[in-house]
Amino acid sequence: MTAFFSLLESRVSAVDSLLCIGLDPHPALLPAATAEAARAFCLRIIEQTAPCAAAFKPNAAFFEAFGPPGWEALRQVIAAARHSGAPVILDAKRGDIASTAEAYARSAFEYLGAQAITVNPYLGGDSLAPFTRQAEHGVFLLCKTSNPGSADLQDAPLAADGAPLYEHVARLAARWNERNNLGLVVGATHPQALARLRSAAPGLWFLTPGVGAQGGDLRAAVQAGLRPDGLGMLVSVSRGIARAEQPRRAAVHLRDAIRTAVQEKRRNPRRGTPAPKTVSAPAPPPDSLAPLADALLDLGCVRFGEFTLKSGRISPIYLDLRRLVGAPHLLARIAAAYAALLRGLEFDLLAALPYAALPIGTAVSLHGGWPLVYPRKETKTYGTKAAVEGVYRPGQRAVVLDDLITTGDSKLEGIARLTAAGLAVRDIVVLIDRQSGGADFMARYGYRLHSVFTLPRLLAYWEQRGAVEARLLAKVRAFLQ
Repeated sequence: MTAFFSLLESRVSAVDSLLCIGLDPHPALLPAATAEAARAFCLRIIEQTAPCAAAFKPNAAFFEAFGPPGWEALRQVIAAARHSGAPVILDAKRGDIASTAEAYARSAFEYLGAQAITVNPYLGGDSLAPFTRQAEHGVFLLCKTSNPGSADLQDAPLAADGAPLYEHVARLAARWNERNNLGLVVGATHPQALARLRSAAPGLWFLTPGVGAQGGDLRAAVQAGLRPDGLGMLVSVSRGIARAEQPRRAAVHLRDAIRTAVQEKRRNPRRGTPAPKTVSAPAPPPDSLAPLADALLDLGCVRFGEFTLKSGRISPIYLDLRRLVGAPHLLARIAAAYAALLRGLEFDLLAALPYAALPIGTAVSLHGGWPLVYPRKETKTYGTKAAVEGVYRPGQRAVVLDDLITTGDSKLEGIARLTAAGLAVRDIVVLIDRQSGGADFMARYGYRLHSVFTLPRLLAYWEQRGAVEARLLAKVRAFLQ
């Protein structure tokens, strides 16, 4: 079975939408107070809005009110929504001791056929286990809800550090997210809380209601809550679509408004923050690192030409540090260069990000005698079901190792797995910093970046040495600029 958030991200990519459409058959919207009328109402919305829907979110309460016929109507609505290709999040806000939660989970996932559910975390981690046991089942924890009364409990400061309770819930969620199937419900009516929670849980998905009828500002919510990769946030709208004369048109309008807000966020990830300054004439690497710079070029770890990047852009330069595994003597020297930086940091163990940094991390571990762990790309579904491999204790400090950094957003997923396992992360060490904003990006999340080389300094050295044609260097500098 496909993991829930993988399924969701595939759907988001397929329809280019972050719109979650709520299915709330309120009696005032129905021609008759019957389960059949509720079913027909929701099927009409699904049919008209499916091309815009990243997900559908039926509200269980409006169906439960009709008794057994309502449950059957809800089951049919979920089946229709899934048939459209959109994942279904059951808005049920369940929460009870583990034995009762087992029954709630069976009802939601087995009888009703939902793929995700909203859950109240008030009873603690063991009450969530029945819902999160299978990676294909998603769970959104109530964290900072959109209603005005949420402040009564969720904003209460904790005696330990003064942080609000909702922020503590987010930290717990990051720790509990062993199967990468846990998200948070965070209202669009609280953009400051959204920003705090994005810092506390950088990799988690947010289900964000409150836009429209409740007064949430879409642009402010996206600016505060969206992940740097343009994902991680479902904007949930119910009444704004259900009460529209033409639900299809309302859904298209909302989808496009979200797209615009996302594009603005990605163009300007932090309003009021000046873009990082570029250095027009960087100094070459120090003499002690010059042989490494030569070796990287000779081994083909740095190439010039035309290369299609993962983003689809055409780049005049390509960094392929996976080739280091073919030159063990060079890899040993690279490990020594990492170690020189690491000796100035405080940490208990190394954490290498898969896959490129795994051989580098192993070489550094052997060189310095430091223990090594690594976060898995996907949590094992067998054996220990570990999300982080290696020997460690919660509370230990891990320094993250990777081969290079561009914008930095790809680092957050691995760091989230480490912090969810109880490890503390402050520093990231890479071989090459492309100086494309990665250091500033990581600093916004409280992480310090250290690099053996920066790409501009490498270019300056190869230019000084005459190792690369001037026209190629000019293309690369123009591309980086």
